Amino acid sequence: MLQVIRDRQALHAIPELELELPKTAAYIRKALEGLGCRVFSPTGYAVCAFFDFGADDAIAFRADMDALPIAEQTNLPFASQHPGRMHACGHDGHMATLLELARRLNGKKALPHNVLLIFQPGEESPGGAKAICATGILERCRVKAVFGLHLWPGLAGGVMHTREKELMSHGAELTVDVYGRSSHIGNAAAGIDATAAAVEFYTKVRAAEAALPPEIFRLLNFGKFESGTVRNALSAHAHLEGSLRAFQDDVFDHLLQTLFDVKADVEEKFGCTVQIHLNEGYPAVMNDPALVAKVRRIGDVRLLEKPAMASEDFSEYQRRVPGVFFFLGIGDTPALHATTFNFDEEILLKGADFFEKLAENLQ
Repeated sequence: MLQVIRDRQALHAIPELELELPKTAAYIRKALEGLGCRVFSPTGYAVCAFFDFGADDAIAFRADMDALPIAEQTNLPFASQHPGRMHACGHDGHMATLLELARRLNGKKALPHNVLLIFQPGEESPGGAKAICATGILERCRVKAVFGLHLWPGLAGGVMHTREKELMSHGAELTVDVYGRSSHIGNAAAGIDATAAAVEFYTKVRAAEAALPPEIFRLLNFGKFESGTVRNALSAHAHLEGSLRAFQDDVFDHLLQTLFDVKADVEEKFGCTVQIHLNEGYPAVMNDPALVAKVRRIGDVRLLEKPAMASEDFSEYQRRVPGVFFFLGIGDTPALHATTFNFDEEILLKGADFFEKLAENLQ
């Protein structure tokens, strides 16, 4: 069995959540032992490996480490040993790919740049990239470019995909509560209809989002709407849950302001109270166009027509240095975050091959 597959399976069996990853970090440290790199932890259970080739600057590669609070249903011989936890988003594969890259870097005598490998906790939640960047590690290692990848179902297996600029969105989860006053439906004038107010809120918000030019990638929509308790009484409370996603900060801010402008209009018209709770999530993953052009001259990378409306805290690194994030296609597999998620592990070699080419050839 290839070592990259052994790494993936071993890491798959010990999924850990968020920032508390003692077993995962210990495995990575042990795998890096004896290689020609300096191993250290910039924060908590994060693990970094620095390969010094005597260059003036460095390029960085990042893999996320954390799993999800999901009960695995794959029946794999190396399935999760931690009930209720699973590597259902491919982070075990990301780590295995970077460990394979580390072994390949170990045998090299000279490269155009030094190389920093970052194994990062907390990508799913609460966001580990920001804390790592805050340590100044990118500046101390003189990192000039940063790269990462994510296994991606539905794309051609073993093929790297990316696009210039927008790749993954700035995402915010929305909760909206509308409070009115219940009354018998036969005496509606005595009440404040939370359902009607919520419908107006929904309709106006959706219209404002739809009014933006079609070439602007964005999303503002609701997947859950609940209101009322019985058929013959006005609702005193309506509850909506949805998402706001955009790529440019000004578009995100415009849609956010729209929510609060509509809130004020609805409150004034109906005499109700509207409460909006928003979890802003991570900034958008925006690939550096010049760097995308460079990497496409080095290796085979297909350009995606549209970005993904999902979020990733790799964006925190890109806010400090130019970076490119890639989707490594894994073909027809279960969806990310599915209880049955699995993939062809030999595809990980394609990711390691591509990263090795970047390390050798990026100027």
